Amino acid sequence: MQILKWGSVCALAMTFHHGSSAQSLEAAVEMAQRTNPQLAVQRQVILQAEERLVQAKAQARPSLVASGSYGFESVDTNRPFGVVTGERAVSQAQIEAQLPIYTGGQIKAGIRQAEAGLSVDQAAKDSVLQTLILDTVTAYMDVLQARKAVALRQSSVKLLSEQLRATQDRFEVGVVTRTDVALAEARLAGTRAALSAAKANLEAAIAAFTVQTGQAPADLQETIVPPALPGSLETALQQALLSNPDLIQARQAEQVARAARRLAEASLKPSVVLVGTAEAQQTYDNNYRDTSLSAVARARIPLYQGGILRSKVRSAQLQIDQSKFNVDLLTRQIEAQLSQAWYGHHAALQSIKASRQQVEAAEIAFAGAQEELAVGVRTTLDVLDQEQDLLEARLALAEARRDAVVSAYQLLRITGQINFP
Repeated sequence: MQILKWGSVCALAMTFHHGSSAQSLEAAVEMAQRTNPQLAVQRQVILQAEERLVQAKAQARPSLVASGSYGFESVDTNRPFGVVTGERAVSQAQIEAQLPIYTGGQIKAGIRQAEAGLSVDQAAKDSVLQTLILDTVTAYMDVLQARKAVALRQSSVKLLSEQLRATQDRFEVGVVTRTDVALAEARLAGTRAALSAAKANLEAAIAAFTVQTGQAPADLQETIVPPALPGSLETALQQALLSNPDLIQARQAEQVARAARRLAEASLKPSVVLVGTAEAQQTYDNNYRDTSLSAVARARIPLYQGGILRSKVRSAQLQIDQSKFNVDLLTRQIEAQLSQAWYGHHAALQSIKASRQQVEAAEIAFAGAQEELAVGVRTTLDVLDQEQDLLEARLALAEARRDAVVSAYQLLRITGQINFP
């Protein structure tokens, strides 16, 4: 009987593609950044926040308004000394300038609120970007892992098909029983079913990749080295508390709420505006021209507004309290997520090491089982079991490699350190 070697059968399944035409992980991430609509929306949100900041700063600057009118008027009076009666053409021009002198801190609070709002939107964009990168990396690795699983199971189907033919040949010459043939047939049918499931998983992974990048995956580079990570869990936690975009967003949202409270408190205080006016009026029946100049300080003092201003202050304080609780909640969640990602990554690295050893041992055991089957020491079931062990070991190795890369980027996402050129 022909002795089947797993290494030769699976050579195609484990071949890595390093050709220049293979799409790199960096290229996939760059494509995702260029085509993702959510990231484009967030860029527009930032532009709007920048304009709100410009508007808030403009409140502290002088304003100048020019107005004019031209028309006809009819004057009729019963005064004994009425000088001008009848119809006449009249034109008027006016320029008014205003300069805020004192606003109780409203302008400064409005500027601070707009600045904090811009920081919130920038942190939100960073969060969207880093999540997009993580999702793209995950989709990329899922496609690689799914393709490897399909290739391995295809090789297993080929191997088991040959094993079934060899078992049938031995059955015909009376070396094995009908049970051995049935075992080989059952194992082949199960492997074909698993291959169908693996192909379905591959299609799902391709669909997820297409959603992230806007295009279907072509030939992907299979050797992906996990990125450099912080040296310790404590260092990673410090980076996360400092750079996590979600936590930055929550902290800036608290600053927005504080600025809103100052703005509400300022609305309770008096405000003073300096108003300067220059006006000219021309009547065309007698060519009279009247001009006037004025400069006044206009004060506004809120006396009673039905309690709405005090309510706004209380509402702003409640928003501050809510923001504080949100920061505390996110901090705890980040600590938990970081620990999970940290230990998950190291578990994946250990799994790679253990899976390699398992693959090496399973290859030896499978080759030995086939040789022993040839001399009648092992049964067909023994060989099928060894083949299944080797397949599972190779699948576990592929899964561990995928998990090592994905968990590394998950950790970087939590620390806010994902960065692609």
